[in-house]
Amino acid sequence: MAKKTFESALKQLETIVKEMESGDLTLEKAVKKYEEGIANTRFCLDILDKTEQKITQLATDAGGKPEVSEFKEEQ
Repeated sequence: MAKKTFESALKQLETIVKEMESGDLTLEKAVKKYEEGIANTRFCLDILDKTEQKITQLATDAGGKPEVSEFKEEQ
């Protein structure tokens, strides 16, 4: 079994949303899909939080203080 990744969990979420929006699911199946969606959402949010922490840790000055700067989008 392949390791679950952010991308695979996001793809599963997209599939779940499409299935639920179709209106073709029974109530029982819709609740099951909802539970799967919540689990995938939590998984993705956890990865995003950890990634943010890692980026903050990597972006520190010599004194160990975070170097926070405004994001400037390239045009």
